[in-house]
Amino acid sequence: MPDLAGLTAAPMRGWRGLTGAWRAALVRLAVAWITLIAVFFADWAAMARQWWDISTYNHILLVPLILAWLAWQRWPQLQRLTPRGWWPGLLLMAGGAFLWLLGAISGLDIARQAGVVAMLGACVPLLLGVRVAAGLVFPLCYLVFLVPAGDELVNVLQTITAKITIALTHFSGIPARIDGVFIDTPAGLFEVAEACSGVKFLIAMIAFGVLACNVCFVSWRRRTVMMIACIVVPILANGVRAWGTIYAAQIFGVAVAAGFDHIVYGWFFFAIVLALVIAGAWRFFDRPIDSPMIDADAIARSPALTRLEAMAIPGTAALLAIALVFAGVFGWALAAQRLAAPMPARIDLPDVPGWTRVDYTPKIWWQPRAQGASHRLLGRYRNASGQQVDVFIALYDRQGEGRKAGGFGQGALMPSSPWSWQSPGPAMGAGKSERLLGNGRLERVAITWYRTGGLLSGSNVRLKLANMADGLLFRARPTALLILSAEDEPRGSARQAIGAFSAAVQPLGPWVDRVTRVQ
Repeated sequence: MPDLAGLTAAPMRGWRGLTGAWRAALVRLAVAWITLIAVFFADWAAMARQWWDISTYNHILLVPLILAWLAWQRWPQLQRLTPRGWWPGLLLMAGGAFLWLLGAISGLDIARQAGVVAMLGACVPLLLGVRVAAGLVFPLCYLVFLVPAGDELVNVLQTITAKITIALTHFSGIPARIDGVFIDTPAGLFEVAEACSGVKFLIAMIAFGVLACNVCFVSWRRRTVMMIACIVVPILANGVRAWGTIYAAQIFGVAVAAGFDHIVYGWFFFAIVLALVIAGAWRFFDRPIDSPMIDADAIARSPALTRLEAMAIPGTAALLAIALVFAGVFGWALAAQRLAAPMPARIDLPDVPGWTRVDYTPKIWWQPRAQGASHRLLGRYRNASGQQVDVFIALYDRQGEGRKAGGFGQGALMPSSPWSWQSPGPAMGAGKSERLLGNGRLERVAITWYRTGGLLSGSNVRLKLANMADGLLFRARPTALLILSAEDEPRGSARQAIGAFSAAVQPLGPWVDRVTRVQ
């Protein structure tokens, strides 16, 4: 006979109608969540600001309501289960706390935020048990959409949108030339800017698609098709929107087309795309309207869940364990964040064989941003052939809030400046290469490297991993940011100039160390 020990006779409603086990478990869950939000309030507040202030993440304001609705759908069935503390949930809690710790000691906000969201979800199996967690598995997984992520896709989506747009522009008979994310037409030069990349619609459509797949479909084949549509359709639609703006500009002028685009582009555009996807998928919905979202009987009969449920822990002990985890990672982070490498009193740009320091007189002012750096240098070198290279070096005593060498808005591309990202630049070893365009006319190539310990790389991911290792081991190491750049006129000259300068200072890593007096 199947084991139905975890199943009550009928669903109950209202606080007074709950069993004592449910009331105690929900009180403990509320205490854990309130403590989590209080202890990590800075991270929750930062997420909330992003949800409210950044249009890319405005849709996340609906996610808490969606989560509450998903839980409420399952509540009649969940009440038939008996909540029990489950100690393996503590491993999930520790994993989320460790992820937060990695973000805290490296300045990686997305890791901090993903960590607190993971801890929020881990409270459920730890305090309510594995059977209840099985009933809530989809809402618990849907918590991931609380994390404001997706800006990393902006440059890729800019490039894809530009390629779709130029293809449609040529197909419609308009002569045009593409250069990275810039499209030159008879009506003028158009830029597929960051705001036009379509990233906010893509991540919102992915969140919607995942929800629709769970609520409206049973067949995994149909779910797969739905998710593909939610990824492909917004990307294609954004390309069509950008082409429509260019096409309208050829007829009515740039000002009229831009004004119309500003009206259409926004959540109105997203609503149209969403409506088209729903209309196309409607007839394929295969979940019966009266079908319960979970089957409490199946959860109670599951032999695997029965074996897992044997690993129980008292509720009070689980709360104490949560408090210890919070205290441990918070204390570790505070200790690591206080580490600061010793800084030299000053640093100077050195002499370079075959190159001479000259006045820094760019045609369009360019100055990388390095917020929080202890030292910054910017200068220009010229060799006997007339090649010129601009050198920017910043030195940080540590990485963290307000001092992130690879943070958003830091480095070669200055926000709110005459410069725009154009395309990836020519490959230059391990450096991150970018092509920038100033005022729509002057091209510049910038190569970025990060230096900490023995690492020399243009990868922000590798920098963060190195910072994480230093924080975990309580090593105080400085971080240097190096950017070599040159105006690319005529095109191709920047790569040659930067290559010649790099050859003169090789090996590059030890040269950076000598300039910053790290070794």
